[in-house]
Amino acid sequence: MGDLMKEFDNSNFSVDKYTKQLVKECVGGADLQKCKKEIHTYRDQTSATLKRSVYANYMQFIETAKEISHLESEMTQMSLLLQEQHNILSSLTEGNASKDISGHSEKDMTTSEENENVHASRAIKEMVQNYTGKLDGKTFLYEGALMELDNNDYRPIQRVFFFLFNDVLIICKIKHDKKLEFMADYDPKKIAVINIKDLDGVKNAINIITPAGSKIFQSITAAGKTEWIEKLEVAFRWDQPGQKSKKGPAPQPPKRKSQETPISSKHTSVDLSPISVQIKVAENFGPEWITTANEEVQTLIAQRHFEDAECLIKRCQEYLAHDKTFVNALEIEECVHQLEKQLTEVLLKELSQCHAQNLQVALRSSRRCSQILVNMGKARQACGTLLRVCSIALRTSQREARRNNSEISELFFCDLAQVACEFINVFENQPACVSGKQKVSLHLLFMCFCNVASFQALVVWCNAELQYFANQLKKHYLTKGSHLEAIAKCVEGVRKPCAKLTEIGLDLSYHLEGLLRADLDELIKKSRARLLETIGRTEDIWQPYNLQTKTNLRRLLLEFDNLGVDMRVHATGDTWINLTQSTVNFTKHFLQVVNHCAHLAKSEALSPSCQILLSDLIQAQHAIKPTTGLSVDPNFVAKNKQFLVEELLPKAINKFHEISGNAGELLLSLQQQMRKQHAPIPKRRNVYQTDVF
Repeated sequence: MGDLMKEFDNSNFSVDKYTKQLVKECVGGADLQKCKKEIHTYRDQTSATLKRSVYANYMQFIETAKEISHLESEMTQMSLLLQEQHNILSSLTEGNASKDISGHSEKDMTTSEENENVHASRAIKEMVQNYTGKLDGKTFLYEGALMELDNNDYRPIQRVFFFLFNDVLIICKIKHDKKLEFMADYDPKKIAVINIKDLDGVKNAINIITPAGSKIFQSITAAGKTEWIEKLEVAFRWDQPGQKSKKGPAPQPPKRKSQETPISSKHTSVDLSPISVQIKVAENFGPEWITTANEEVQTLIAQRHFEDAECLIKRCQEYLAHDKTFVNALEIEECVHQLEKQLTEVLLKELSQCHAQNLQVALRSSRRCSQILVNMGKARQACGTLLRVCSIALRTSQREARRNNSEISELFFCDLAQVACEFINVFENQPACVSGKQKVSLHLLFMCFCNVASFQALVVWCNAELQYFANQLKKHYLTKGSHLEAIAKCVEGVRKPCAKLTEIGLDLSYHLEGLLRADLDELIKKSRARLLETIGRTEDIWQPYNLQTKTNLRRLLLEFDNLGVDMRVHATGDTWINLTQSTVNFTKHFLQVVNHCAHLAKSEALSPSCQILLSDLIQAQHAIKPTTGLSVDPNFVAKNKQFLVEELLPKAINKFHEISGNAGELLLSLQQQMRKQHAPIPKRRNVYQTDVF
């Protein structure tokens, strides 16, 4: 294994190349399983080596971590000191420059803003727990308390407090002791704010879409809600052209209006500039419905109108694909993408909760969500979740059937057919879908749909469920002590419903036979050993069989008629059969065993084992000899042996061929071999004929 696993230590190791080479070299699943075990062993060895190394250097790791922590804290303190000194020098330098340009009024305004920023930063560091971010050089814009609501039912979750700077939004949780605990911070330029219409019981709410997901917050008043929307818009456009910068130079008044105040010149340059007017006129706002689509989709999802939400999202995507020249097109496109992800998550969660004890109920309840996901192009996620739901429902029904001693085979394959039909109905519009009446095997079905992920999932799921069913069958019904009759009945009960699946294009018979073959072969061998032990235990004194009464004789003849053997030619007198009791009982039992073996031998893989069992039984009975010293008629012994070879064995061969469809080559060769032994032919003698007939 060392030579084989050296490839993993190579720096140029490629997973795809190694996998392709491994598949080419391995023949069959057994070799792949062996390679898998070797890789797992190498993984375990590597993990154990790593653990030993960690344990050996445990104290060094702890000391190193402490040193790193101390160094980080010292570097943080040094960084804060340097930043503070830099801010002081910058404020002094810019203060002098602004004094030369704008006078004392501009300097006072800058100083007040800086003081406000410093006070806000200091308050956040003192009040907010677990916040380690840097606020130096940031402009404070707004703060306030809000209530976080649940996205589905708008139920209040917790109280939060916002601190808004020019490039960071800090969200804190208000604890029971009125203290603030840091929750998250976001860049205002990477979030979207959606105004939610006032609904019954929910007012003054806004939806903030962050990279971590969508969250809904509620303000106490409508004015507070409007203020938050405006401040977040200011933070979003902070670095864009035309936005007033914190430390930018004051605008210069025109020379013609040198007598006017700086404030008047400022308004003139912003509001009355021709460039500004041209920009306002040239702005292209999109249609009103697309600007409010985000709020509408949120409302539809909350009200569980998933079809309408999917239609509106699709309409927005089609419009954006055609035109993205209007204002905020990119932001709206990002919001629509987030809403599509949110709707997908809600539908998948809804679909995963559809499992029930009754498979029909589970399929019916999952139909709506599956169809919407398919329409949204999420067929792969939908089929995976749907098949997991079906697995839970199917295995639950199997467990209930075993507890109630019901027939599990019919139930399992009926449920499997229902799942396959429902799956085809849901994904029938997918590419490469075939007709439900086309009959294909499991492997052929996999080859046909190898480019369609959803049908690959169906084939893999059928394979997994069939393996689970076969394991449960071997665990509960095909145990070591099972009799041959019970084994044959169980296998026949499984084969018939499995063969009916070909009507919907799914043939699992070959795969099922492969899963049960080894266990059935072992059970047949154990049954053969048990049956051979019973041969010759109750041997009589080699005399004709006396049934005592005519009624018993008539009943015995009827039993043999049902088995397909005419014993009337061997009846003599009123109550006698001109064969030994052991031969008569063996004939009855042997024909029953032939019936069981013939049903098992419908599989070509099990036919040799079944024929060997029958051959050994009849040879063991044929080899029985009279006890030494017992006076018996040799002709009567020869008659019993001749009956086994010339009458019983041909009947068994014909019956085996009729049921299994197999000619029974081993049994035919055994018949020819036994005929060549030249057994003495018994003398014919006159016998008394009974009136039982």
